[in-house]
Amino acid sequence: MGFGQIDRTNLAEVGGKGAHLGELSRIDGVRVPDGFCVTTDAYRKILAGTPAIGDRLDRLSRVSPDDRAAIATVSAEIRDAVEGVTMPDDLVAEIGEAVARLGEGAACAVRSSATAEDLPTASFAGQQDSYLNIVGTEDVLRHIRRCWASLFTERAVTYRLHNGFDHRSVFMAVVVQRMVFPEAAGILFTADPVTSNRKVATVEAGWGLGEALVSGLVNGDVYTVHDGEVVSTSIATKQRAVQASPDGGTQDTPVAPERQTRPALTDAQVVRLVALGRRIEAHFGRPQDIEWCLTGEDIDVVQSRPITTLFPLPQVDDQENHVYISVGHQQMMTDAMKPLGLSLWQLTTPRPMAEAGGRLFVDVAPILATSAGRASIMGTLGKSDPLIQDALRTVLDRGDFIRSVPDEGGPAGPGGAAPTPIETDPAIVTDLIARNQESVATLRREIQGLSGPALLDFIFDDLTELRRLLFEPRSHQAIMAGMDTSEWLNDNLGEWLGEKNAADVLTQSVPHNVTSEMGLALLDVADRIRPHGEVVEFLRKVADDGRDDFLDDLPSLAGGQEARDAIQEYLDEYGMRCAGEIDITRTRWSERPATLVPLVLGNIKNFEPGAGKRRFEQGLQEAQRKEQELLTRLRALPGGEEKAAETKRMIDRVRTFAGYREYPKYGMVSRYFVYKQALLREAERLVGKGVLREREDLYYLRLQEFHDVVRAGEVDHELIRKRREAFRSYEALTPPRVLTSDGEALTGDYRRDDAPPGALAGLAVSAGTVEGRARVVVDMAQADLEAGDILVTAYTDPSWTPLFVAVSGLVTEVGGLMTHGAVIAREYGLPAVVGLEGATRLIRDGQRIRVNGTDGYVQILD
Repeated sequence: MGFGQIDRTNLAEVGGKGAHLGELSRIDGVRVPDGFCVTTDAYRKILAGTPAIGDRLDRLSRVSPDDRAAIATVSAEIRDAVEGVTMPDDLVAEIGEAVARLGEGAACAVRSSATAEDLPTASFAGQQDSYLNIVGTEDVLRHIRRCWASLFTERAVTYRLHNGFDHRSVFMAVVVQRMVFPEAAGILFTADPVTSNRKVATVEAGWGLGEALVSGLVNGDVYTVHDGEVVSTSIATKQRAVQASPDGGTQDTPVAPERQTRPALTDAQVVRLVALGRRIEAHFGRPQDIEWCLTGEDIDVVQSRPITTLFPLPQVDDQENHVYISVGHQQMMTDAMKPLGLSLWQLTTPRPMAEAGGRLFVDVAPILATSAGRASIMGTLGKSDPLIQDALRTVLDRGDFIRSVPDEGGPAGPGGAAPTPIETDPAIVTDLIARNQESVATLRREIQGLSGPALLDFIFDDLTELRRLLFEPRSHQAIMAGMDTSEWLNDNLGEWLGEKNAADVLTQSVPHNVTSEMGLALLDVADRIRPHGEVVEFLRKVADDGRDDFLDDLPSLAGGQEARDAIQEYLDEYGMRCAGEIDITRTRWSERPATLVPLVLGNIKNFEPGAGKRRFEQGLQEAQRKEQELLTRLRALPGGEEKAAETKRMIDRVRTFAGYREYPKYGMVSRYFVYKQALLREAERLVGKGVLREREDLYYLRLQEFHDVVRAGEVDHELIRKRREAFRSYEALTPPRVLTSDGEALTGDYRRDDAPPGALAGLAVSAGTVEGRARVVVDMAQADLEAGDILVTAYTDPSWTPLFVAVSGLVTEVGGLMTHGAVIAREYGLPAVVGLEGATRLIRDGQRIRVNGTDGYVQILD
């Protein structure tokens, strides 16, 4: 197929590179060297006519993505077989005619173009091979076979295995294109690949063919362009260049000394190149990574692919500037969420939330626009998450991104008015909890038996009750009382006694903390199982095979009924929890009880009987000792009796309310699980009627959309397919803490110099210093912890609490002063540092580290 016959609808026939070149050739003002594609139909025929290749593909499909030796062996056999095939005479003749049309003796570029290549969700860049300056039909045919074979390089096979692409579903087309011999060549990113800013373009340029830059042979000149102006230039010393070889192919050649530091492009050429890139970007509808060649004043475009590493932007209808804060960093759950989970969370919270990359964001630009709003949000974030605060400060310091408006009539800060004072009365907390429990029990009763539109109507109505419980003033007052009192204790005891973070010890083993109780309760489960050796051995096998029906087999073992009852009682109380629990689609412990087995076995190994009660009592005694010590020291100060009396009132207050901080979310997740069970039953009913193909299709519909499907009895299967594909791509992305409407992703810095040289700075959230072995854990079910270990992970939500009882310290990449992991670390007395960017990369599993949870840093000791 000639380029003129090709557009984006021909992806299956000509692959990603071929489809993009066909599209590029249709854009006015864009020069593309003439060429054609050998379609995937030719490749399919070659495979079908060579049975040995099919046999080896079967072997390859069974290889583990981590078995490098097997990948190397089988992929090499497939490449040899493909390169050695005899091409049919009719194909040889057709390719010969197409080569002749490019011009007698014309040099060609022969380039791989796989069907799973240059996609919006997976670029596969550099996975297959291309060949330059190929002359003559015979040589072109040989290199076409080499391109086919390059579909099975080790890197391409491994990439497909890790990204879930079936080897038999990826096909290879080959682009044959008239060769361009440029004076300079390079790459243009229409969005800044470092900051993700969509309004900043970056150009890299070097002498000769672009292969020198792409292969990393040389560093090129780098130009940054914003609003049609070159705003920065970095000229490299370009000692080497790739040029066409007289014998065909290319060669690495030295650059004359006088040209090595000369700019490869003028500013005018750079600006013209970026303008061309913007035209291409507009055509494809997303930022592009463009390969270009400059010959004289002519710019040829030889490739354009989407930049797949950029975090997506929320879709808005206006041209205003927006500043988005990540909700996931506040909720300690930065994974991508499925559409049902996103929609339910948006229905739960009153604050408008934008979606991007499977995550939720809050636009704080209106708050930042007023002086009162800025003061409020910067003050709040300065205490809870300094990295977000610093990222916002970076935006504000530019002076032109946020338009200031007067405070009068401007939006209020996120904190709103100060909460009404609440008396220090433990009965308030017990009453709030009792009313929440009663409401959930009522929900469980009333939802039974409902189906069809009536079920969805009921859930929408019940969301009103969920929001009432979550945001009722009394509940908010209780939470704020605990937080404000903790801050009062830290500030005043710091001023009066020089005591840092005193509230951390004073809030150990507080009553009514449902999340810390959950961790201790699993120690009690271990106590009930520990005496039964046959059960323990059985559970070790369950931990290996992950069977979730193991509870049914337990009663047949000696002590098995006691073990089953212990686990089931725990699930009845806490089985609605799981990692990432704010996403209703995530698998709950009750749905996969085998998740808890390694944690129970770890508790049996690491603890003596009665550890749960001892742990709580030890924390309580430490809090009481600290209280007496502080009060004694205060009484020795001038005005000490008054200070001590006020401090005692504040200690009683913080211990009354601090534990309640965890309950509203527990109540919310309990409610979510009731919804989920009912929705899955309804989805199963629709599968039986042939409306849904599988019940998990539900997860890729928003709640209102599922309501419409239930009413209409039909669903858009293509929409579900596209959303599944999008979700897979979102899983690979890392959300930024702050994202602007220009696409700029900001992480923020701590900007502090109080840590020792070489220490990793984070946020101090639980006082104390501890040394131990770092255990870097990404999946709590795979955690293999011993007493004294320090848990290092990306984030911890309440579901991670059972691990906290087994460790001596905590380090996370995400978190703030009042996120759940910080609250529970304080209650358990674990020194903790959170918000340590890149912790799971910078700290290796097994290294000895020191965690300073008082000053907020981590030192690597070996």
